[in-house]
Amino acid sequence: MTGLGITTVSRALKDAPDIGADTKERVRLVARQLGYQPNRAGVRLRTGKTNVIALVLGIDEELMGFTSRIVHGISEALTGTQYHLVVTPHAFQKDPMGPVRYILDTGSADGVIISRIAPEDPRVRLLTDRGLPFATHGRTHMGIVHPFHDFDNEAYTYEAVQKLVARGRRRLAILAPSPSLSYYTHSRIGFENALAESDAIEVSMGQLTAETPLGEIRERMMAMMGSKDAPDGIISINGSSTIALVAGVEGAGKRLGVDVDMVSKQSADFLNWIRPEIYTVNEDVRLAGRELGKAVMARISGTDPELLQSISQPSWSPMSPQN
Repeated sequence: MTGLGITTVSRALKDAPDIGADTKERVRLVARQLGYQPNRAGVRLRTGKTNVIALVLGIDEELMGFTSRIVHGISEALTGTQYHLVVTPHAFQKDPMGPVRYILDTGSADGVIISRIAPEDPRVRLLTDRGLPFATHGRTHMGIVHPFHDFDNEAYTYEAVQKLVARGRRRLAILAPSPSLSYYTHSRIGFENALAESDAIEVSMGQLTAETPLGEIRERMMAMMGSKDAPDGIISINGSSTIALVAGVEGAGKRLGVDVDMVSKQSADFLNWIRPEIYTVNEDVRLAGRELGKAVMARISGTDPELLQSISQPSWSPMSPQN
């Protein structure tokens, strides 16, 4: 249709520098009209590349639209590039190494994005040792420099304590992540630093974490709020857990904004729709997806990993109540 040879068309589609701009535009126009897409199997045979970015996600980590938002963000970053996103779901509690080993052994992706990062994460070490470009949603503490995007959970919990203290709350509880995850440490540092600067004290939640089943969180919260040592301020690390906490508070006959104040992180504006009394901070998971997508593509292109690290800051929702 273009009147050009196969080699010329191929090089024009690959933006070869020796092909003129007019020729490239003519080839691209016809390609768009035909709905042409490169054959990925053929590309892999010729170049050794898959043009695939793999997102490894646990099937048990869905948190109020987390999956759809991070996929949306990554897809935005890949739009207009040669890369395609493939989501690799797995049961994280069974074998978190399994999906990464499969991708490495089969050569099924040019780059990988992983989440639920541990301070000493064996997936990060394996990917580094095998030389496959990757980016992590979260930071490690293992001395390996690698691309990542993270949310500043230390700043979030620090500001949350300040918010509650300003409301006159002095007995504060925090529902933190599992201690096996890196952002547990960040959350605790911010919480404890803010407590040290105030006259507030911690009311322990025992073994409860954000990974505890929601029904159990509700029951334990109800018991805590019915005791003489009940907290008057609560900090939650995610929106799903917050719903269970609210159910426990109200199940004990207590009222948000009166008997107890609550601060929660959320990935979408929804908590204030159902309980306007909650103070909320938005974590932009879609932004995280875009940053991770850009980081892993840049790493594939050879950009130094220390240049591909970013941390987003807490943003208090305008829907939160005013002091």
